[in-house]
Amino acid sequence: MKKGRARFELDEKTLRQIDDMVVAEQHFLAERARLAERQGNDPEPIRRISSRRHFMAAAAAGLVGAGVLPKIVHAAVPSGAVDRRVPADPSKVPGTPTFDDGGYGSRSQFETEARWRFPTPTRESSWTMTPLQDSMGIITPSGLHYERHHSGIATIDPAKHVLYVHGMVERPKKYSMADIKRMPSISRTHMMECSGNGLTEWTKPTLKTVQATHGLTSTSEWTGVPMALIMKEVGVMPGAKWVLAEGDDGAVMTRSLPIEKMHEDAFLAYGQNGEALRPEQGYPLRINTPGWEGNTSIKWVRRLEFSDVPFETREETSKYTDLMPNGKARQFTFVMEAKSVITFPSGEMKLPGPGFYEITGLAWSGRGKITRVEVSANGGQTWSEAQLQGPVLPICHTRFRLPWYWDGRPAILQSRCVDETGYVQPTIKQLTDVRGTNGPIASIYHLNGIQSWAVAANGSVSNVHHF
Repeated sequence: MKKGRARFELDEKTLRQIDDMVVAEQHFLAERARLAERQGNDPEPIRRISSRRHFMAAAAAGLVGAGVLPKIVHAAVPSGAVDRRVPADPSKVPGTPTFDDGGYGSRSQFETEARWRFPTPTRESSWTMTPLQDSMGIITPSGLHYERHHSGIATIDPAKHVLYVHGMVERPKKYSMADIKRMPSISRTHMMECSGNGLTEWTKPTLKTVQATHGLTSTSEWTGVPMALIMKEVGVMPGAKWVLAEGDDGAVMTRSLPIEKMHEDAFLAYGQNGEALRPEQGYPLRINTPGWEGNTSIKWVRRLEFSDVPFETREETSKYTDLMPNGKARQFTFVMEAKSVITFPSGEMKLPGPGFYEITGLAWSGRGKITRVEVSANGGQTWSEAQLQGPVLPICHTRFRLPWYWDGRPAILQSRCVDETGYVQPTIKQLTDVRGTNGPIASIYHLNGIQSWAVAANGSVSNVHHF
């Protein structure tokens, strides 16, 4: 322990986990580079994995090397695609028959975007990241939405699922899914972000790609029933201040939520991007707490209990708190503050040479709309205002763009955003000056500092810290 402040050493388990993450990503990137070299000259400035088979081979090699997963059988085509013969001239032959997909569409076999699993010791308590570097617009396809599970993905028959609402209410009720779907519904487009997004990057640049450093955030259109309507039906008592949301998964995930949020904009979601929730997103029912850390949007929700005090569960005492320099932790820091990241060019990409490029990325805030994004190509010495691409919605990913001429000299690319409250995205140093670097990997949660990408003279892009 250093004199003057508490300091916790990294435990061996945490060190092993960090090593596993680095090794898994290194194997994946090495395989990608090997494929690019084998394929020779490439007209695209950035090489991508050319098939799901190659992607799975690379990912599996990394996880096996890290001692996390056994060797797996590789798929022949990308997930969600159908392997079809490619004719020399598609205009000379009939295409695939209508309804050949069985009634649920597939994506092109040439599109290979996929989530990447964080190499935790088990796959039941783990998470996967959205490939932000490949994203278009602001909506995340349901199949690419990030995941966080504490005890695997629950399998629930919606015909048997029941939501119990009780505690400090005048009329305790239980609702079937049919009951809930009969109620007036709303649809809201919102981003969601895990509070652990970027947890490896507090003290030094650790992982290489934007998918690995920022991929625990996604945007979807969600459909469901306002919590305020449920509360009116059951008659929440005047003294109630909190509600416990409980999931029906193996972890029985729970969080205490302030009643003000329930009145303001929280809702029970059963739809995502125009269809039912997927199992990994909480099918058949989840809480949605717009702008708050993702763990408060309890999946597979089965129970709501109203109380005058928080319940102090495991997930809000030993987990999901912010460790401070004095060894104490802040509790109930729900809001995800304004954050942005450049997705092109970003880590492990390579620019083919000097010339014109368009820098693009995503910005978001749990407090409302993004009003401004600035981009720097010289490590924050000067900033230029980027264009915000519509639509610009509150509590939602916002895409930004800026033309950039690269002269071939080393550059450091950064972005910073401002939301409608006037909050300006800070540097990582500004955050650690307040919150310190105690704990296994510093404060773990709520890292929204400015991300830096270094562009070398040869065009390669890497993750760096630059304050």
